[in-house]
Amino acid sequence: MTNYPKTSALMARGREFLGTDYAILCGAMSWVSERNLVSAISNGGGFGVIACGAMTPDLLDAEIAATRALTDKPFGVNLITMHPQLFDLIGVCEKHGVSHVVLAGGIPPKGSVEAIKAFGAKVIVFAPTLALAKKLLRSGADALVIEGSEAGGHIGPVATSVLAQEFLPELASEFVVFVAGGIGTGDMIAAYLEMGASGVQLGTRFACAQESIAHPDFKKAFFRAKARDAETSVQVDPRLPVIPVRALKNKGTEEFTAKQREVAKLLDAGEVDMLEAQLQIEHFWAGALRRAVIDGDVESGSLMAGQSVGLLKEEEPVADIITQLMEQSEAALTRR
Repeated sequence: MTNYPKTSALMARGREFLGTDYAILCGAMSWVSERNLVSAISNGGGFGVIACGAMTPDLLDAEIAATRALTDKPFGVNLITMHPQLFDLIGVCEKHGVSHVVLAGGIPPKGSVEAIKAFGAKVIVFAPTLALAKKLLRSGADALVIEGSEAGGHIGPVATSVLAQEFLPELASEFVVFVAGGIGTGDMIAAYLEMGASGVQLGTRFACAQESIAHPDFKKAFFRAKARDAETSVQVDPRLPVIPVRALKNKGTEEFTAKQREVAKLLDAGEVDMLEAQLQIEHFWAGALRRAVIDGDVESGSLMAGQSVGLLKEEEPVADIITQLMEQSEAALTRR
């Protein structure tokens, strides 16, 4: 800790909020952010976050227990707001005394923030606009992540640098705010901390760590990729509410475009209704992501990655990645 006095001082609020040595959160990546990576990040002084994704309450129950067996440090759980069993999943978090719950993928449904705070956990939310951020923070959320379009997976339309300029001057003095999207080095961490961020969130930088269970071929695809290879998905039909997804371009990207056309045709013919159309598309992503991460199908699977993927060159232990980020940040702040 004493090695990084300047960075630690700027991270003080974030560190206190998370209960960690460093205010570095790991973004929740479905299939990747599980017990092994989460515990390694928490043991390394950062803050690991389990990606619940489409897990059932029983699966989440087992994952939290397995993570606890690997670390005695704090970690969080990321829940998707549109999960049909959201309140049961919150109950599982309560049973295990989870300290921090991240609500992602939409505006938290009525009563969800209250249900989490009722058992003493802290609530972290995402917000695409300043007005919504203020509303969520005033109505009980404890911290905010602002995530720019450079990030991997489901993304919003605005760049991290622009969001930081808009949100941090308005919110950072009063609230705990983490910045995410396109962060791959400590120099960038230092810049956002100086702007008032309490800490940062990185996903892509940790996706190919030694402790990540992602398939070796998945990792190789990341090491080969340049920033420009991480593209956003195209929305074929305005009626299909497809949240853009950033992933490495491959056959799967084209298959998704084709899938949308196919579903739009079924919609035109009246063979499916809108809900069924949406479900088919969400279902496509879930399966494609698992095929890439777990089975190593890098051709037709979904290689969700942020634009910082171009900075990844090799597999490294989580502890080394965190040390490197902190050393780079400290050096950058010392040079100023």
